[in-house]
Amino acid sequence: MANTLLMPKATAVWLVDNTALSFDQIAHFCSLHPLEVKAIADGESAQGIKGMDPIMTGQLTRDEIARGEKDTSYRLRLSDPKVRVPESKRRGPRYTPVSKRQDRPNAILWLVRNHPELKDAQISRLVGTTKASIDQIRNRSHWNFSSLQPMDPVTLGFCSQIDLDIEVQRASQGKAAQAQPSGDTLLPASVTERLVPKVEASDKDDEEKELDANAVFAKLSALKGKPAEDEQE
Repeated sequence: MANTLLMPKATAVWLVDNTALSFDQIAHFCSLHPLEVKAIADGESAQGIKGMDPIMTGQLTRDEIARGEKDTSYRLRLSDPKVRVPESKRRGPRYTPVSKRQDRPNAILWLVRNHPELKDAQISRLVGTTKASIDQIRNRSHWNFSSLQPMDPVTLGFCSQIDLDIEVQRASQGKAAQAQPSGDTLLPASVTERLVPKVEASDKDDEEKELDANAVFAKLSALKGKPAEDEQE
């Protein structure tokens, strides 16, 4: 892997401010255009960018800079950095050795039986298989289903225990989210039944109070009417 300069523009800012290297030398070392280096020197570009010392990062030595300052035609050479940044691995289709491919159906069967909550996509990621193969084993239509034996995919080397635990946890969380009711729900019948009698009882009491009041007024009217009848007699 060829070494690459870290933060080339910040390095160019530092070289412009702290060395007597030419614009061409700095541009070549930092993979920039000479006019861009000139703009940095004139303050027209890279404003606000703090210069990064390539000597501190181990990408350039003082002797290399001194050699370049003495000879304007000299091209600076990048030193091996003190810190190496590992290359990011591209995730591609999982490769399974030929010797283990015959055990893939056994691993699928183990996952289907022991973790039925896993989706086909999750099983495919763990084992490196297709949805059609998973369906055949779920439906017991696989050509060799009678001879299959469920085997742990971790033991077979198809995936790690961490990968398996992560997928199982995701499936469990998704299942719990689906089971949990969302939104407003109706009150249970036991609650509504308790509320109705209370309302009816209060209404009934009000009606009884009205009846009692009418009876009292009727009695009073009857009592007032008796003395008048007695005087007429």
